[in-house]
Amino acid sequence: MALIFRALVWLTTAFLILTTIGVVTVYYLASRSLPDYEKTIPVSGLTADVEILRDNSGVPHIFPASDRDAFYALGYAHAQDRLWQMTLLRRTAQGRLSELFGARTVETDKLLRRLALYPRAVQSVEAQDPRTRDALDAYAAGVNARISEINRDSLGRGAPEFFVFNAPLAPWQPADSVALVKLMALQLSSHLKEEVLRARTSLLLPDENRLADILPDIPGPGVAALPEYAQLVPGVGDATQFAQHGPDPLFWPVAPRGLAGASNAWAADATRSATGSTLMANDPHLQFTAPATWYLARMQLSSGGVIGATIPGIPAIMAGRSDAIAWGLTSSYLDDQDIFIEELNPNNREQYRTPDGYNDFITRRSIIEIADADPVTLTLRWTDNGPVLPSTQFDLGAITPPGHVTALSWTALSPQDTSMSAAIGLMHAQSVDEALDVSKAYVAPSQNLTVIDGDTIAMKLVGAMPRRDATHQSQGRMPSLGWRAENRWQGVFPDESNPVFRNPTGGIVGNTNNKIVDRPFPLHVSFDWGDSQRVMRWQGLMQGREVHTRDSFIEAQLDTVSITARALLPLIGADLWFTGEAAPEGTPERLRQRALDLLANWNGEMNEHLPEPLIYSAWLRALQDRLIRDDLGPLASEFIRVEPLFIERVYRDVDGASAWCDVIRSAAEETCTDISRLALDDALVWISETYGTALESLRWGDAHQATHDHPVLGEVPILRYFVNIRQSTSGGDHTLMRGRGTGVGPNPFLNVHGAAYRGVYDFADPDSSVFILSTGQSGHFLSRHYDDLGTLWRRGEYIPMSLDADLARAASVGVTRLVRE
Repeated sequence: MALIFRALVWLTTAFLILTTIGVVTVYYLASRSLPDYEKTIPVSGLTADVEILRDNSGVPHIFPASDRDAFYALGYAHAQDRLWQMTLLRRTAQGRLSELFGARTVETDKLLRRLALYPRAVQSVEAQDPRTRDALDAYAAGVNARISEINRDSLGRGAPEFFVFNAPLAPWQPADSVALVKLMALQLSSHLKEEVLRARTSLLLPDENRLADILPDIPGPGVAALPEYAQLVPGVGDATQFAQHGPDPLFWPVAPRGLAGASNAWAADATRSATGSTLMANDPHLQFTAPATWYLARMQLSSGGVIGATIPGIPAIMAGRSDAIAWGLTSSYLDDQDIFIEELNPNNREQYRTPDGYNDFITRRSIIEIADADPVTLTLRWTDNGPVLPSTQFDLGAITPPGHVTALSWTALSPQDTSMSAAIGLMHAQSVDEALDVSKAYVAPSQNLTVIDGDTIAMKLVGAMPRRDATHQSQGRMPSLGWRAENRWQGVFPDESNPVFRNPTGGIVGNTNNKIVDRPFPLHVSFDWGDSQRVMRWQGLMQGREVHTRDSFIEAQLDTVSITARALLPLIGADLWFTGEAAPEGTPERLRQRALDLLANWNGEMNEHLPEPLIYSAWLRALQDRLIRDDLGPLASEFIRVEPLFIERVYRDVDGASAWCDVIRSAAEETCTDISRLALDDALVWISETYGTALESLRWGDAHQATHDHPVLGEVPILRYFVNIRQSTSGGDHTLMRGRGTGVGPNPFLNVHGAAYRGVYDFADPDSSVFILSTGQSGHFLSRHYDDLGTLWRRGEYIPMSLDADLARAASVGVTRLVRE
């Protein structure tokens, strides 16, 4: 027995020693890549020495002798803090993820190879103006200076992730930065999926009123009825046969429906400002990750200081301010994508039909290298309309008849994309008019640009707007026949056609991704918009005060009142409030009464500490599913997020929409009140099973946690607790402080999409402007700057956004000096 005891002691001791050695070794290797912000580094390619001052939040303040050196230093700073993120984005754009991640990313690589974003980026480099080409070259040189330093000084390969996924790190190229802009356009695009979904739904719902219910137009003057998809594309097949697909592949760059671009931005002129100068607020919305997509930086250019949010890999401040102007971006929802059904030549499948007969596909082979597997050879095909996409992606097989393929037209596929020049030009602009002028170079992604200077406010839709024929068969709302001349794009509209609002008489301009114009097709901009709810709350807050301040703009940015809850609850609960006999405790009826009592006294505030937001959200989710499941069958799973306009149409019985309340497969005729009651019971069963029956103790924040997950290490056991950032948050799908839920899985209300950057700019005192990130500046999970700003972000706090050079030097906690070799 003593021998066994000694053996166990020895084994336990050995295990602990080996574990300690392993942990220490891992920590040592990982910590080697932590950047030293107090350092002097000799580098090549500078015209003069540069200082990079880091403040207490890890924000770099760059003081160069020339613009070229400023972009060089920005590239170096990005590579210091976010090299893995930059590498991952570049490999995504290039379609080369599978070299690291194996078969899990092959489908993602196939999509990016077919779209040819990277080759188009290479071509677009030459289309930039000289100032931008110089900035791209200098930025790439700065990134490569950091890579050389890592290799020379053995700095832990630059990031811990490179130890897990080891591959040669190629030098950064100017085309890499342009490619990331195009990748961002892909991540913000939604119209491809909307076209396919509308076509699929049209096949199931021949009644145009029912199609208008579930895919409603934003209120306003009506849109002329369109033909059914089966009439547009004969032979498409049985309407009940829909594509079956699993979850998106790893690093899939196309956002799920409802999670593409979103944002808020608004501005007030001197007549609506308490300070007598202009104000602006902006919070672009993207999917949450750790680290955040954005990176804060300040640069000193020949035109003056500029500070704001950058994207690592892109040498531009995308949203922020200079000494002269401030600017922000919101997704415009411009319809810049069309799917075309291309007919194959029955005698030669290497040809497709055009208005002038059959043409050969443009064909090229591409080899995808795969880690631990044989390479895959992909045949890429293009038509006049764009790249051919496979039937297995985006459910295209469900809407493509035999003997046909689908092709995509999209503005971001331009080989003359000068969006980068527009971004660089904004940093140098000295007035609103100059900013609007340089914005003409934007191609994709299309955005609403809100811009102010000391006297003027303006908002303009920027980006190339496709010119469609007035007789287009589907008006771009559904796939159309590619060989019909009236369906093909006829170039793009001139910039003068893009909507612009300058110094409006009301003194305030803004956008919450809402419908901004009501113009007839083809100048309509879009039929699908990103918001019909937040804009109503925004209008109320803006018009509720005669004048605004920086703090009132912050208050609006952080507003969590759901105008949707205030509008829908009286409708869906009209016959349920305070009705029914008293029910004994522990019965479903009693639980329902308690839930209704809570909701009856609720003001619609989606506060993380309240139970009502969770009850309301679960009820609405269950209600929509009950309304559509029997009519749409498996297709109902595509409508995972509540559409308020649909619920309102049903409960107001617009054009007979209450027909959705009757369950087709039951003998009885259900009323909308019946469905409301049943859905509430469904919701309460789910809540009870997940959180318990103590409704008064529920917290919305427990269900609505912001999930800033590491895209690679976030699923690794144990390690995920170190790299993923979770925060209890307020807000919801339809509040100004937007926090979009997943809509699926056991935790459908996890907050996965929102304002990862917030900025508020006050031109009465520009240095009182503020900004914040949702995580931190560093991409290194051992850095204190990995999540330090996230705590402030969750509490609705900000950090100063000053261009005062003396203040930056006085508050510096580290100075990196890049000196010429």
